[in-house]
Amino acid sequence: MSPSQRDKMFLRPLKDDCAGRLFCFPYSGLGASMYNRWPRRIPTESGDIEVCLLQPPGRENRLREPHYGTYEALAELVVTSLAPYLDRPFALFGHCGGALAAFATALRLAETDLPDATCVFVSSQVAPHEGPYGRFLSMTDEELSVELADLTRAMGGEPHPDILALSLRVLRADVTANQRYRLDEPIVLPSDVRAIGWHDDREIRPEQMAGWPAYAEPGRYHHTVLPGTHHEFLRAPEALQREFAIGLHTQERQNR
Repeated sequence: MSPSQRDKMFLRPLKDDCAGRLFCFPYSGLGASMYNRWPRRIPTESGDIEVCLLQPPGRENRLREPHYGTYEALAELVVTSLAPYLDRPFALFGHCGGALAAFATALRLAETDLPDATCVFVSSQVAPHEGPYGRFLSMTDEELSVELADLTRAMGGEPHPDILALSLRVLRADVTANQRYRLDEPIVLPSDVRAIGWHDDREIRPEQMAGWPAYAEPGRYHHTVLPGTHHEFLRAPEALQREFAIGLHTQERQNR
């Protein structure tokens, strides 16, 4: 993969003046711009964490490219793109379907000679051996369009028919990737795993995330339930930012 192609994986260029990096996967049906309400930096006592937005092919500025198809294929593409930027503590974050993409990427990293993630944040998703799960997986295109319109409003926008049609195509392909992804049994990651549930989430109840401890070594699993609904993460609430700062405590990692 050429440097020009690799750069497309990031919505914006990465900086070199950060203490750590948080690589964020988009929610199903959306692109990296869904994080436009997030800060670009999350301050910690040991330096800023840079919020790095991943842009998979097949959406937004990469709309003309074919969809990645499976989470395993996406992980391969992402790992190739991340390789030059793993020179400091880093973490992966994904919400709902994006959590599975983040996990698949952590799993692929563990199979390479590249550094492993300091932490993998999985938000509002069942463990891979307990899925696939979610009402989106059995929805018709008409039903998914309604959900996309609601999500657009949750992001502060107003749905437009043409944009919805394009987003529906992406969402349908993302849903198919979700349907195809399931592990027969848990695989322990060489990273901290922090599972984040949302108190009023009607899509994935916090107690449905009980399978995630099996993916971490003893003492490296953490679970928290934050206030809010399924889409609360879009606002980057302070409680979520604190989770990132705790899970990616750069100074502590550097001193080990």
